[in-house]
Amino acid sequence: MEKRLKNYLAAMDALLSSLEGTRSEQKSDVQNTDDMLREHLTQIQFFQHERLIHLIVTCLFAILAFAAFFALFFTMNAGLFVLFAALLVLLVPYIRHYYILENGVQRMYTQYDRLRELLRG
Repeated sequence: MEKRLKNYLAAMDALLSSLEGTRSEQKSDVQNTDDMLREHLTQIQFFQHERLIHLIVTCLFAILAFAAFFALFFTMNAGLFVLFAALLVLLVPYIRHYYILENGVQRMYTQYDRLRELLRG
């Protein structure tokens, strides 16, 4: 998903750069403008959904890690230590992935605003 997001962001940046260099008469095709905006909104929705799912999973792993830590703190069980370590090992990549998705979606919002300004404005 990270690769797909980065590729889409790069492609949209290239499109925005090419649109910034064109004259307003060449941008006046309303159907094409609406299609471009609609497609970008669809991509935003896909990545927002992915971001929501990863937020839920990340929060679940964080809650489980804290629960395992507190249980380990009170019982000092070796099995709980292994569980806590495994949850932490999984939690770090989940946080990284959510961070990438969050920043990517925020960047897509900015791209949408620029695209709308260039096409309509």
